[in-house]
Amino acid sequence: MYDILIIGAGVTGCAVARQLCHYKAKVAVIERAEDVADGASKANSGIVHAGFDAKPGTKKAYYNVKGAKMYAKLAREMNVPYDPVGALVIGFSDEDRQTLEKLYDQGVKNGVEQLEILERDQILSLEPNTNPAVTCALHARTSAVVSPYEMTLALAYHAALNGVEFIFDAPVSRIWKDETWHVATAKGELTARAVINCAGVGAAELHNMISDEPVRIIPRRGEYYLLDHTVKCPFRRTMFQVPGKMGKGVLISPTAHGNALLGPSAEDIEDGFDTATTRQGLDFVLDKCRLTWPQVNIRPVITTFSGVRAHPETDDFIIGPVHGAPEGAFEAIGIESPGLSAAPAVGEELGEMVALSLKLPEARLVKPPVPLLKPFAAMTEEERAEACRQNPDYGRIVCRCEVITEAEIRDAIRRPVGARSIDGVKRRTRAGMGRCQGGFCSPRVTEILCEELGVSPLEITKCGGESKLLAGTIQDIAKEAQHHA
Repeated sequence: MYDILIIGAGVTGCAVARQLCHYKAKVAVIERAEDVADGASKANSGIVHAGFDAKPGTKKAYYNVKGAKMYAKLAREMNVPYDPVGALVIGFSDEDRQTLEKLYDQGVKNGVEQLEILERDQILSLEPNTNPAVTCALHARTSAVVSPYEMTLALAYHAALNGVEFIFDAPVSRIWKDETWHVATAKGELTARAVINCAGVGAAELHNMISDEPVRIIPRRGEYYLLDHTVKCPFRRTMFQVPGKMGKGVLISPTAHGNALLGPSAEDIEDGFDTATTRQGLDFVLDKCRLTWPQVNIRPVITTFSGVRAHPETDDFIIGPVHGAPEGAFEAIGIESPGLSAAPAVGEELGEMVALSLKLPEARLVKPPVPLLKPFAAMTEEERAEACRQNPDYGRIVCRCEVITEAEIRDAIRRPVGARSIDGVKRRTRAGMGRCQGGFCSPRVTEILCEELGVSPLEITKCGGESKLLAGTIQDIAKEAQHHA
């Protein structure tokens, strides 16, 4: 019996869990996948939006602006990569200028600071690689970039450090209430005083199980190119184009780790878990990017990927008690962009709302977050030498592309909510995120996972489920060959 069950271990669910760990309660996070940040929280633009795009008076606007202001301090506490690079929304016509002026007015109403409209010469002075046909831009100095999956992991680490349980590979099939709430999962039935639905693209289905006021989520897929960080991003700032009806449009942006990111497309799809990339979607991204950067070059592309955001039919976040449901049900659904920006504020307020509803006592002692390790690649020579003296595993490079050491990989597995797969290690350390995309380091990462988890190489997966790396052993093949000889 739990006090609270949170469904969904994305950035929103983990932010709520972290807030609730400040109270004396038995809390669990249920996740359908094998790790945190497995959905939209790992596959998005990584932008902390300033807050000018959301319509004034909406929950999107409120939580975006509040959450964005929390990021610098939060990232510093957790040692999560974060860079206040700023952003430009560029226009090429009088019509675009009118849209930018509207966005400026919206931003002011939403409480966004340091906004201004720039003219062509100012734009080219700041970003010389911009299409010289540009005529105007909205400059948002408070926009930033963050590592979205590392922020999610850091929130999960802090929650787990303070007693929050994480249950993976547990898709939810049913929710109902009698005296208490019941949640049927692939790992068995769980009961609680309250449930919180943070299930991303699957949230509407869960909402509709318990509410007589149905909602609809439209899965919207966005496809991206990611360029090698050894090639400098052509822009210092995030470069947006004037937004359209499907979202903020295609951007070119530096990531928190120094790569250049191009995308996303925007396509409504039926299957919210279909993260395929398509020729049509990637061609669309490339074509749109040429408007911002005519010399766009995809030779340094190291991977393409897609993410699916949960677009609500109401076009606004749905946060709070579940309307039309029994008491004790809460939700944060329809959390599409700027959901990453809003997550700290949503987690804080929704967590407080649930704690107040259940009359939870405050925890006497809350352990502070243990910051993510400083990457070996970012250390000075003196820091590297000292790290190797303290732990010889720092002296063994596993991932050459990103300069990731064995010490970092072992730490990623040993931490609370540790890695259990190749992709789990990748999100925590960047091993496999470089030019060769794991071609060199994956065998050694597999060995380390086996050593740390005490399992056979045949059990190691790329990303959980049936994504096993190995089908059998040489001995098995030899025996089979002898049998058929």
